[in-house]
Amino acid sequence: MTNSELPHTVCIREVGPREGFQILAKVTPIEQRLKLIEALAHADVRQIEVAAFVRVDKVPQMADAEALVAALPQSSSVEYSALYLNTKGFERAERTGRLCNKGWLYSSPSNTFLQANNNTTIEQSIASVPEWIRAFKAHGKRVHGLMISTAFGCELEGQVAPSAVQALAHRFVAACAAHGEQLAELSLADTVGRGTPHSIRECIALLRPLGIPISLHLHDTWGLGLSNVYAALLEGVSIFESSIGGMGGCPFTPGAAGNVATEDIVYLCHSLGIETGIDFERLCDAAELAELIVGAPLPGRVYRARSAERLSRAVKIL
Repeated sequence: MTNSELPHTVCIREVGPREGFQILAKVTPIEQRLKLIEALAHADVRQIEVAAFVRVDKVPQMADAEALVAALPQSSSVEYSALYLNTKGFERAERTGRLCNKGWLYSSPSNTFLQANNNTTIEQSIASVPEWIRAFKAHGKRVHGLMISTAFGCELEGQVAPSAVQALAHRFVAACAAHGEQLAELSLADTVGRGTPHSIRECIALLRPLGIPISLHLHDTWGLGLSNVYAALLEGVSIFESSIGGMGGCPFTPGAAGNVATEDIVYLCHSLGIETGIDFERLCDAAELAELIVGAPLPGRVYRARSAERLSRAVKIL
């Protein structure tokens, strides 16, 4: 099961500007979200998910997605992307002409979650693969990856067996192959933070024979988020989705806490000698800005520890 070598580099996909703000009761002004996106880019974060093109009546916090994308700062070094859950959302995102979206498919081993979050079922999500392929091809794209939500547990249906994730992935691989497409990435989302180091490694081991790179989107509901990152690193995973300050959560899943904090993952990776390409100090500055925008302390640990250390040094100087 164990991959004996840690990855030399890790790719961080920042989802805070989307997932962090969609869960808030209030709608955060575009100007404030743009300041956070700029701070993340200043910290050399190269992939940033900035919005969600979803139903406005379900997620009113993302109703201004087009306006936000139109106002994004021009950058040749940052890839901006957005979440979409159906082909209508994908079309909206593509019409902006500003995003670097890839061809993602979405599903889950939990029918209850899919019904609440995507208004679909497992069977319908698999049957929709040809429709997705047509939509992608219309915009010059191929299928890129499959995101499997609630891959390690669901508050609505309970624990998810790794074999169920494996079976679902195999069905999507077959559905894509039937139309001349292949998956280039499997993203496992611990939507409600039920994953453990053991279940993370077990699931990765079952999926590894497919030969498809695996990424993780982890939440920290039960406090094992960073432990799960380390377990995945031991299995050779080198792509993680995270949110600045630990912002986030799923609006359709009871009890879902924020993602593992980006700065916590970066601190862990750097302590292990793993390169991320991200400026840690500036990243912590971005986390402090996120806290100011939200108006409350965020779950992330490292940025607060750095703030306390800096304050302690300042007091000693005085």
